[in-house]
Amino acid sequence: MIKNIQDKTFTIVLAGGRGARLQPLTEERTKPAVPFAGKYRIIDFTLSNCLHSGLRRILVLTQYKSQSLQEHLRDGWSILNPELNEYITPVPPQMRTGENWYAGTADAIYQNLNLLEESGAQFVLILSGDHIYRMDYASILEHHTKHNAAATVACMEVGLEEARGFGVLSVDQDKKILSFIEKPDNPQGLPDNPDCTLASMGIYVFSMEALRRELNIDYEDDNSSHDFGKDILPRMIGQQEVFAFRFGSHEGRVSQDRYWKDVGTLDAYYDANMTLLDPVPPLNLYQRDWAIRSYLPQSPPARTVPGPDGHDGIIYNSSIAGGTVINGGTVRHSILSAWVKVEHAALVEDCILFNNVTVGSGAKLKRCIVDKHVRIPEGETIGYDLERDRHRFTVTDDGVVVVGRRVTFDNA
Repeated sequence: MIKNIQDKTFTIVLAGGRGARLQPLTEERTKPAVPFAGKYRIIDFTLSNCLHSGLRRILVLTQYKSQSLQEHLRDGWSILNPELNEYITPVPPQMRTGENWYAGTADAIYQNLNLLEESGAQFVLILSGDHIYRMDYASILEHHTKHNAAATVACMEVGLEEARGFGVLSVDQDKKILSFIEKPDNPQGLPDNPDCTLASMGIYVFSMEALRRELNIDYEDDNSSHDFGKDILPRMIGQQEVFAFRFGSHEGRVSQDRYWKDVGTLDAYYDANMTLLDPVPPLNLYQRDWAIRSYLPQSPPARTVPGPDGHDGIIYNSSIAGGTVINGGTVRHSILSAWVKVEHAALVEDCILFNNVTVGSGAKLKRCIVDKHVRIPEGETIGYDLERDRHRFTVTDDGVVVVGRRVTFDNA
């Protein structure tokens, strides 16, 4: 086992995702910058994992509508000291290798290959900035060095139907990967669990020499889509030592809730938020020695205030961020971000409200996601008549109504 492997590792976080299926939440921000759980951004989970795992040299590759993400990294993650060779640095496309933007996950890293080579690192950890999970990356790095692998892929068991949206792999008894198929039409079940298969989590460890070689080969291939799952890994398997690392199979230093979520659709995003309100949520945000870091602006405590009729604001099983005021309204089973205001006789139920949302007196919201800086007019109802809502907002397949940032109301 290599001593202090974190010091020999360079970390790349891919954070340029368009997040088209999260529209309108990604209308003005990239997917990793979308708020989550009332106080975080999605990328905070990946970066917090890096911090707790002892990784201190991190590049965040940005591209699509990155301003919100850039500001968040500046405000919440300027915590390392470059003089100690520690940093979290956003890197936009610089077109060092041509006139193109990042054409795929592998191309994004190829265009920044000079930064990897200058780091002097032996290993490269490649992560996605748009998944919700907690993981000690030291475990996969140790697994990689133990097997003297060229590449290691983190994976987890998923159902066959769900597997159609992932890269699916098969392994031998030594965890060596035998095949890797990106988004197969008919994924095959495991020998000991035919209803499930192994899916890639988009977490890769490469030995530096192997990564450099493969990226150069891929760049010269005019038929390549320049993607790790579609091109790089399938080409390596059978020719080099490529191993699988099962998520949750090693204790590490984080409790094993084995939770990993791709919140790539509005319904998946809504469900992932709302399960945090379960009596025992699937993701434990309260483990004090593995806290999720974020940027938190200064704000007063949340509070309830009696409305004009003297009735107190009421909160049932909800998560309420600082600066929020429930002014005689009622909040049930909802997640409210900072500086939300719920006015007299308003009802917010099964909702996610972003920063600076105001719900006017007597308004009623049910199963809604409301983006920041929206004012819901007095007496408005959303989520009760989906046919009416479809003419005004985005309504998901599961009937969640999503109110974007620039929505206006005729009666406002």
